[in-house]
Amino acid sequence: MDTSIIGVALPRIQQDLGFSQENLSWVFNAYVVAFGGLLLLGGRLSDLFGARRLFSAGWLVLLAGSLLAGIAPEVWVELTGRAVQGVGAALIAPSALTLLMMLFGHDPRELTRALALYGAAAPAGGTAGVFLGGVITEYLSWPWVFYINIPIALVALAATGSLMPAAPARRGSIDVLGTLTVTLGLGTAVYAIVRAPEAGWASAQTWITLAVAVLLLAAFVAVQARRREPLMRLSIFRTPNLAAANLTQLLLGGAWIPMWFFLNLYLQQVLGYSAFPSGAALVPMTVLIMIGMIVVAPRAIGRFGPKTTTVTGLVLLTAGMAWLSLISPDGSFATDVLPAGLVAALGMSLAFIPSSAPPSPPPARRKAAWPRASSTPATRSAPHSAWPR
Repeated sequence: MDTSIIGVALPRIQQDLGFSQENLSWVFNAYVVAFGGLLLLGGRLSDLFGARRLFSAGWLVLLAGSLLAGIAPEVWVELTGRAVQGVGAALIAPSALTLLMMLFGHDPRELTRALALYGAAAPAGGTAGVFLGGVITEYLSWPWVFYINIPIALVALAATGSLMPAAPARRGSIDVLGTLTVTLGLGTAVYAIVRAPEAGWASAQTWITLAVAVLLLAAFVAVQARRREPLMRLSIFRTPNLAAANLTQLLLGGAWIPMWFFLNLYLQQVLGYSAFPSGAALVPMTVLIMIGMIVVAPRAIGRFGPKTTTVTGLVLLTAGMAWLSLISPDGSFATDVLPAGLVAALGMSLAFIPSSAPPSPPPARRKAAWPRASSTPATRSAPHSAWPR
């Protein structure tokens, strides 16, 4: 919801705070860089301090970031608030998955249902975010797309003590150098890519910045190979199909988030939609994603297997993206956006579930055993070790 709800509000945020067209994407990027860069650290801290404690701490950080983003009087404050929100999410996500495994891991059938609902939470939040973003921006004001997190955080904090199991803390060290290198490496890479259209892809600035990002990420890998208690054990890449699943998730994120960003701007700045119609126009896509993840994808996986389902989803997403690339300044929602968006949404839903699930067992057993693959040794290890998928 934190990524989808701001899409409709972007033109208002740009106007009120003075973002340039090139820098507006940092309202997204500040969040996702902090979230992605600190996710491994969040998993490690969940092990060291206990998942329930870190879950609560994450909600407090997210609450503070939402308040800061909502009251922001200028660009740098807004981006700081979004980064703090990303930090909170990076603490919540791995501890939530650990708590889910603690609650339902004793029963494979319950765990399968819990993981299905956990996966469906993303499109449900996306759907709610698109609709709420339109309503809030149209009838209240854009800061409320951030303030809405405050009551949600308060409810989560109030319920955590009675609903979530206490997870014992354990001794260990925090990989500070690994955290710095992976976060700075990701942030530098994103900065280089966002600035490239303005500075020029052939410019020395772009390639030097990308080289620095590569060096930082290489340093991260080297640090992980040498530490006794790394943020990410490199041995997890020996897990069957993990590299393919990670690549698929990378492609899905790299395709979907920019598409969402530009569609919001196209609907409002090119087609002239106001905030509420713009948000409502994207609801069919997010509803289809939710139905696809909950209903269509599990059945497709059961019948055709996770690999075929993933590849089919990627092909459909590619077709939808190619179709959307043909939209013109004098296009229309009904003929240019909706049909292509629905094709892309179906592809997203088919590819996301199998590529984010635990690894498949051998092919002969795949159809019957795939939904219960979460009980494999790779997933039963340290709770955060499963999260990079």
